[in-house]
Amino acid sequence: MPTDPNRRPSLLSRLVRRILLALYRWKGWTLEGRRPDCDKFIILGAPHTSNWDFIFFLGATHELGIRPNFIGKSSLFKWPMTRFMLDMGGVPVEGSKTGNYVEQVAAAFARSDDLALVIAPEGSRTFRGDWKTGFYHIAMAAGVPIVPAWVDNATMRGGIGEAIVPTGDYAADLARLAAFYREKRPDCDRFAALENHALTLKEKTRDS
Repeated sequence: MPTDPNRRPSLLSRLVRRILLALYRWKGWTLEGRRPDCDKFIILGAPHTSNWDFIFFLGATHELGIRPNFIGKSSLFKWPMTRFMLDMGGVPVEGSKTGNYVEQVAAAFARSDDLALVIAPEGSRTFRGDWKTGFYHIAMAAGVPIVPAWVDNATMRGGIGEAIVPTGDYAADLARLAAFYREKRPDCDRFAALENHALTLKEKTRDS
């Protein structure tokens, strides 16, 4: 389950967080956007090209007053790492084939009054032109909006956009997300490929 906001984090997690926030300030990113007007949402972090992306999104959410959470395999939350992982915002899910990933995360949203889940839709730093659809299925199952966030490590800029409520039409919603990312980073090849993929999906949906 997500971190209990009323429980004081451990000394180790507080020290790690301070170090990571110090690195964020040292790098000197410029942040654009504001906190969404909702308590539960999914933050899409893209593009994922560097290990610094994690530092940026941690610092950016801190600046915006957001307590970020992330998904992790339940095996990572076993003692002695249990408290540390929860303090850092971890949401444990069963990694076995019998565990329903989407339902588990949707249940975590249902149990929480305030949950901002950060997901890297590319899955890894290797990009193949499309995104994994898990974030969308979670948003639909949990009934929460999707908030696009971006970073450009070359210009040291990044930001967060307006919340998008999923309609159930994945192709159309993906096109809206792709348009946002293309506007923020028109020179990014990954976002150009994502836009093309979204257009292809819309054409297939129209022809079916």
